[in-house]
Amino acid sequence: MNKKNQPQDATASRTNTPTETQQLNRLSRLSAEEACAALSTTLSGLAADEAALRLKRYGPNRVTRERQPSIRRELWNRTRNPLNALLAGLSIASYLLGDVRAAVVIAVMVVLAVITSFIQEHRSNEAAARLRSMVTNTSSVRRRGLASDDGFSEVGLETLVPGDIVRLSAGDMIPADLRLLEAKDLFINQSALTGEAMSAEKFASACVAPGDDPFDLPNICFMGANVVSGFAQGVIVRTGANTFFGELADQVAGGRLPTAFDIGVSKFTWLMIRFIAIMVPLVFLINGMTKHDWLEALMFAVAVGVGLTPEMLPMIVTVNLAKGALAMSRAKVIVKRLDAIQNLGAMDILCTDKTGTLTQDRIILKRHLDLHGNDSERVLRYAWLNSHFQSGLKNLLDVAVLEHADLHRPLGIDSGYAKVDEIPFDFSRRRMSVVISTPDGRHLLVCKGAVEELMAVCAGYETDDESAPLDAMHFASARQQTDELNADGFRVVAVAYKEVPELKSAYSVADESNLTLVGCIAFLDPPKDSAREALDALASKGVSVKILTGDNEIITRKVCREVGLDAGAVLLGRQIEHMTDDQLGPLADRTTVFAKLTPAHKERIVRLLRTRPHVVGFLGDGINDSPALRAADVGVSVDTAVDIAKEAADIILLEKSLMVLQRGVTEGRRVFANITKYIRMGASSNFGNMFSVLGASIFLPFLPMAPIQVLTNNLLYDFSQTAIPTDDVDASDIDKPRQWDIGNIFKFMIMIGPISSLFDYATYAMMLFVFDAWHEPALFQTGWFVESLLTQTLIIHVIRTAKVPFLQSRASTALMATTAIICIGGIFLPYSDLGQVLGFRPLPWTYWPLLFSMLVAYGLLTHWAKMRFVRKWGM
Repeated sequence: MNKKNQPQDATASRTNTPTETQQLNRLSRLSAEEACAALSTTLSGLAADEAALRLKRYGPNRVTRERQPSIRRELWNRTRNPLNALLAGLSIASYLLGDVRAAVVIAVMVVLAVITSFIQEHRSNEAAARLRSMVTNTSSVRRRGLASDDGFSEVGLETLVPGDIVRLSAGDMIPADLRLLEAKDLFINQSALTGEAMSAEKFASACVAPGDDPFDLPNICFMGANVVSGFAQGVIVRTGANTFFGELADQVAGGRLPTAFDIGVSKFTWLMIRFIAIMVPLVFLINGMTKHDWLEALMFAVAVGVGLTPEMLPMIVTVNLAKGALAMSRAKVIVKRLDAIQNLGAMDILCTDKTGTLTQDRIILKRHLDLHGNDSERVLRYAWLNSHFQSGLKNLLDVAVLEHADLHRPLGIDSGYAKVDEIPFDFSRRRMSVVISTPDGRHLLVCKGAVEELMAVCAGYETDDESAPLDAMHFASARQQTDELNADGFRVVAVAYKEVPELKSAYSVADESNLTLVGCIAFLDPPKDSAREALDALASKGVSVKILTGDNEIITRKVCREVGLDAGAVLLGRQIEHMTDDQLGPLADRTTVFAKLTPAHKERIVRLLRTRPHVVGFLGDGINDSPALRAADVGVSVDTAVDIAKEAADIILLEKSLMVLQRGVTEGRRVFANITKYIRMGASSNFGNMFSVLGASIFLPFLPMAPIQVLTNNLLYDFSQTAIPTDDVDASDIDKPRQWDIGNIFKFMIMIGPISSLFDYATYAMMLFVFDAWHEPALFQTGWFVESLLTQTLIIHVIRTAKVPFLQSRASTALMATTAIICIGGIFLPYSDLGQVLGFRPLPWTYWPLLFSMLVAYGLLTHWAKMRFVRKWGM
């Protein structure tokens, strides 16, 4: 396909190449058979071997942004970091000026940084790809050679090819660009492509006139849209990167709003950049004016800038998130987007439906009753006809009806019934109907749905013994029966029918009138044994659970009571309709249970809770949950959910359980705790080094540390922190939601950082007045190098915990090992040949007892200051 320049936003996709528009216009004007012939296929679908050949020709049906980056691109992404460019330039400059030692060390630093980051990113990408492969979306496709009862089989979306015949129903994503062949009450949401929030109705009939805008063609659907209601069949025209959505993928992906995690990392990075922007010019000017060697001053200032830069932050963040994602996968929690892990840990409100979370999601049909509360085969028979012949989204209620009828008794229904038409379910009517022809040629409309909504279109009732108009007394009796069943934990669905006197081939919502109520069917979804324990576990972690359900108040209260959740005052959807955002916001904050909600109600509640402010998670698996999933800080779905819910979610549970989710919350907080450890360490250490370098630059007649030594110190210190992602965390770090607080980090930096400067100045005094290093720059630089490296490395163990280090809280074995290796290496470096190359000289033995005393004093003073900070502001 001839590609055009990609648009700047989603709505710009309306401008398409003439070739693309002409192709779609041509297909839209053809009949269903002619459209299939134009795509070298038939209404019965492709043969399996032909589909395999086309898959090789056109490639997998996935867009560019979903492809795993190649090793070459991963390596380039790590190499083109601005810090690496700066270091590479410094290395070249050092070599040209004759300082080969500095050039080699800086080059080694660049290579190690690139290789370390590349290895971690590559492992993370592979791990993420493996995790995503555990959650697959499928499409119902008709292919010759694939065995199935109705001609359609479920295959992975990536295996679809042009010419495939696919079936769509409510909740499905449009799997590729396609031409509709059949459609019934089909409404799709294509806002990801057009920016228009309103659903668009689509038809299968051939167009009469061409259209300038392909998105206005009534029989063409595009990848990136999803089915809101109705059902259809279509033939695939284009797949993967050749679709309109494939062309837009980079823009759509890049348009995601930054999360709290993104904002927090960005704020910290800019905080350090501001310090560096002030520090580097000051160091350059002070050293240039006092030492009169402007080139050396420039080299030192740049090296100091590099030392102050938290260059390990991207790697630490990536490794922590990847490790967290793998740990969560073992807990049956699959992460689609890595930075969602932190949002999951920061979540303080979880909104969820009760079905499958508080209940077992194992719905059983227990009762089929007429209006008088008597068991009725008639009710079961009509319910079975409705569930059997509908071709829309079969939910658990339909499955329960069919299984109950098959297992318990014959219904007296022979093969003479046939489907004529269907009026699909939607969330405003809350009912659905099928029209079937009976063996004697009559048309029968059978409707089932929510009790109130269905009774509103009924004119009479019928039992085995009588039929009569449905008056106010019968309405009251039906409502009382429903309330009693709800109070016992039953979910009730009403069933009605009517004979259609005028036979026709197409029916609409207008035909759902003057129905005859035959009774109701009652389902039981028992509470989960683990629900009470899971709610208590979430509460202990500071996460409050709010129930957002479409069910009625009575049954919701019953379930909440059985699992130990205090429902309090229940807020109903009809009440929400009449509230402004200012009225609903505070009430939503106080309310635990919301009932009789529409999808729009759920989305609005989640959005308002986020403004209170809270970090809000939403757990849902239905098409009605997708707006709220997108509105939440972190959307959570399950692998058995409808396609659009899985697509909208950030986290996928392999088991729909609050206990599984609670384990994911704990892991999210563990990841966040380890990331903030690095940030606290880097911020406080760098802030202290600023004062140390400035002071030394003012009164020393030589540089306090050579540029190559600054870089070596920074490289070794960074290595000691690479094991932070493996570190253990204290229980206090995961006992409540924690969000980014740049103010708290700044306070920690101000309080802890200057302590390191005190001991740096003590080292200066020791080297100058005890060891008389006024005229021995190499001795001074060696002494401060060792002290700086050891204090920075050992203090990791003080800062990593709010408790007493080593006694009440111990680091992981890997972190203990890396710090020990760096400390031992720093001690022996001045006595090695490499140390001589770096400009160090051996230290006198009397240096070590004094250094040991300073290390102990530094650790005690830092721990004391940290405990004061914890008591006042917390970690």
